[in-house]
Amino acid sequence: MQLTHLDNNGQAIMVDVSNKEETRRIAIATGIITMSKEAFLTIKDNTSKKGDVLSTARIAGIMGSKQTSSLIPLCHPISITKTKVNFEFDDVNYSIKAIAETACTGKTGVEMEALCACSISLLTIYDMVKAIDRSMIIKDIKLEEKMGGKSGHYKRA
Repeated sequence: MQLTHLDNNGQAIMVDVSNKEETRRIAIATGIITMSKEAFLTIKDNTSKKGDVLSTARIAGIMGSKQTSSLIPLCHPISITKTKVNFEFDDVNYSIKAIAETACTGKTGVEMEALCACSISLLTIYDMVKAIDRSMIIKDIKLEEKMGGKSGHYKRA
């Protein structure tokens, strides 16, 4: 398999997508942040002195998805039609799962945008409660599903 971001001489290039067909494309990414019980309850009870942590993290994730091409070299700027970020609490492990979904109608996919939205939302959670717990761990950021485009449907097993 030849990597598409390299030319015949091994030099980095931006892939030419001009001949690709426009299709509806959707991607879903997830990630987890684990923390101390105190930090977890501060977020869950919405008692952070910095404000509503998850609302801020949600907005940050949405904004992050729109900045993906500025952050990832060779990533195409695309017209995102949807970014949604939700969170799930794990009361046993004192963790929060971020679920980011992005969509567009275009010639290239939105996987990187979903991964970026997920990452930025988790980083924002870290930033907002780091005064309580600097030992938080952000982990397991991954693509869960993608639909549309030439490569078709992918769903993590």
